[in-house]
Amino acid sequence: MSSPLNDLSAHELAGAYRTGSLSPVEVTQAVLDHIARWEPSLQATWLLRPEAALEQARASEARWRRAEPLGPLDGVPTTIKENIATRGDPLPAGTAAVELRPAAADAPPAARLKEAGAVIVSKTTMPDYGMLSSGLSSFHALARNPWDLTKTPGGSSAGAGAAAAAGYGPLHIGTDIGGSLRLPAGWCGIFTLKPSLGRIPIDPPYMGRAAGPMTRSVADAALMMQVLAQPDARDSMSLPPQDLAWSSFDAGAEHLRGLRIGLLLDAGCGLAVDAEIRAAVEEAARLFERAGASVEVLQPFMSQAMLDGMDHFWRMRSLVDINALPADRRAKVLPYIRAWAESAAGFSGEHVFRAFSQFHATRLAAVSACAKYDYVISPTAPNLPVAAELPSPTNDPLRPLEHIGFTVPFNMSEQPAASINCGYSRGGLPIGLQIAGQRFDDLGVLKVSRAFELIRGPQRPWPRPPGA
Repeated sequence: MSSPLNDLSAHELAGAYRTGSLSPVEVTQAVLDHIARWEPSLQATWLLRPEAALEQARASEARWRRAEPLGPLDGVPTTIKENIATRGDPLPAGTAAVELRPAAADAPPAARLKEAGAVIVSKTTMPDYGMLSSGLSSFHALARNPWDLTKTPGGSSAGAGAAAAAGYGPLHIGTDIGGSLRLPAGWCGIFTLKPSLGRIPIDPPYMGRAAGPMTRSVADAALMMQVLAQPDARDSMSLPPQDLAWSSFDAGAEHLRGLRIGLLLDAGCGLAVDAEIRAAVEEAARLFERAGASVEVLQPFMSQAMLDGMDHFWRMRSLVDINALPADRRAKVLPYIRAWAESAAGFSGEHVFRAFSQFHATRLAAVSACAKYDYVISPTAPNLPVAAELPSPTNDPLRPLEHIGFTVPFNMSEQPAASINCGYSRGGLPIGLQIAGQRFDDLGVLKVSRAFELIRGPQRPWPRPPGA
């Protein structure tokens, strides 16, 4: 195999393990060596434990030699976002304000990956409470974008997005409540699927919260879904178990023929779409049309009132949480997050109620707008990645969510939505295309994403470590 071992896909690794041409131990060591070259600059990992990873790899190697692998992920290097509990490890939630206590059990996504024999190389970093689209944290080192180390990788799955793009092995998992999978995927040039709410059980569950794969290819994301979308009673919002044929994700480019595609170029709220992003998404739409899909411009269905309402409710939720902390720990919360949350101190009960009602208004608007289409495509984000040190694109705690107008509606409507690379800026920064489907049509979104992957053609070479 000509590619460096750390760049091989999960599919390639499973095949090589099966024939004995590669060992999980040598692959894990190669990934660890690659991380060591990148990490002083990228700072995407937390709880990086080389010996523990190699121990898992040795156990996997023994299983493959006995021809008794636990599945296609056995021995494949994987990272897990910090806020997904792994037994015995604390969950700082990106903030220095949290009292560190070991988790009593693996959260469902971590449990499924371990049961499948995946080698957990590291956990990945996130910003304070997952409330920023950046890698800025009062607990973790500042995560950066491997395409341009002066830029943010996005967030809140910041480390996961950076790790996937930089080649820290093929498989990564993050979480998303308003865009936290898709925004870093778009800005780091990788693929992700935010599944339908409850498709991947998670603990604790919350309105709009989903876990999802973050990979370099649709194929590897589909492979992860086979493992992650298994039932777990701890998630009271999980979907009934369903035997979906995840391996049928590749239906070819001809799958696009006859599909009705809505093209959303204006979120209706927040930041205006950058001209380079708009051009890339319009070119993607033309590729869909050439492949036989019917593409129609979709008018905005979000409003600034909807976005502001969700923002104000989340401010109050965070204020309640922060006020419950002792004063010394409260002072450790990132100042931007404190300023954002404390701005809710004067909100009346009526104001918070009306703010909360915007979640349902957003759900109704999204479902209604998408009803006539098989899929809706849009920019993942309206803007290119900003400076790594900025907490948000606006750097304004009173306008913190102006960049999530395309992503957040699909959390509230519970619809699956992917982000896939559709081009690059003049400065070489990736541009993400969001592909959203009808509720429960996760496999359909993967099929359309794979079809786009085929008609888009190869991506640019992945970034290499400084000095490589």
